[in-house]
Amino acid sequence: MPPTVSIVVPCYNEEKRIRFMLDAVFAQTYPRALLDLTIADGHSTDQTREVIACFRREHPDLKLQVIDNSAGSIPAALNCAIKASTGEILLRLDAHSAPYPDYVEKSVAALEAGRGDNVGGIWEIRPGAETWMAKSIAVAAAHPLGVGDALYRHATEAASVDTVPFGAWRRVLLEKIGGYDESLLTNEDYEFNARLRQFGGKIWLDPSIRSIYFARSSFGALARQYFRYGFWKFKMLRRYPGTLRWRQALPPVFVSSLVGASLLGLAWPIFAWLAAFELLAYFGILGLVSLRLGLQRKQLFLVLGLPLAIAVMHFTWGGGFSWSILSGMWKS
Repeated sequence: MPPTVSIVVPCYNEEKRIRFMLDAVFAQTYPRALLDLTIADGHSTDQTREVIACFRREHPDLKLQVIDNSAGSIPAALNCAIKASTGEILLRLDAHSAPYPDYVEKSVAALEAGRGDNVGGIWEIRPGAETWMAKSIAVAAAHPLGVGDALYRHATEAASVDTVPFGAWRRVLLEKIGGYDESLLTNEDYEFNARLRQFGGKIWLDPSIRSIYFARSSFGALARQYFRYGFWKFKMLRRYPGTLRWRQALPPVFVSSLVGASLLGLAWPIFAWLAAFELLAYFGILGLVSLRLGLQRKQLFLVLGLPLAIAVMHFTWGGGFSWSILSGMWKS
């Protein structure tokens, strides 16, 4: 008998995307009788709950429950949903994502084959809107210049990795390592996986396990997302310093060097010239890569949009990380 699977989803104001996720869960090839879905909603103020209620009326054969996430954070939502669910295997999704039809089936197969203690797959990133800005952000969010060696965004071969975004694991694993850390308002998946690896666990990424993820649709939303990522990444790294990767260190080093050289340039002009050269080289590289990609894809808006999107990601992530360090020093 195949194991039962509980899909857990944090949610807040997702009326535009939640139906896409629900339809994708309903279309899973895994036996529906062994599948259930728990959505932890942080008191959405839009029509999210109405959309879910409509779906439930149309598909009564899918076990679906909505619970309140009064704490509001993503880690708290996941812990609430896990507690309210009953499946032997837990699989985490986001409300603005959609798994491929065989996502659950392949995730369970990888677990059953002993590939890893937590298994996941690739994000197929799509634009959050049909604008040049949103399309540029989606390309940047999957490009190595934007995300470095984050394999879950562009890997082509299965491998043991440091993290996966939407993992699947056995419920009994929580008895060993515990649930999500609610003191972190983001980076919850990375922290969970860091703790798993500390206990000798293995994280497995299989590119055949795929889900669609909708990127942010504006530079403002992207900036807020990546500043938050950077800010909470440092707080997570204080607990797990050994998990620092080069892709995470470069943005704060880059931003700090620019700020430092600019400040020193007020007294010694040579440093101002160094900062200008650094910026020129940075945007020169981004411009050349974007020009080539724009011509290859016949999407000339990428010549402007891709450098802007990547720069927003780098500067806000690095700024958030640096601000987290400084604010922590002031509090100590």
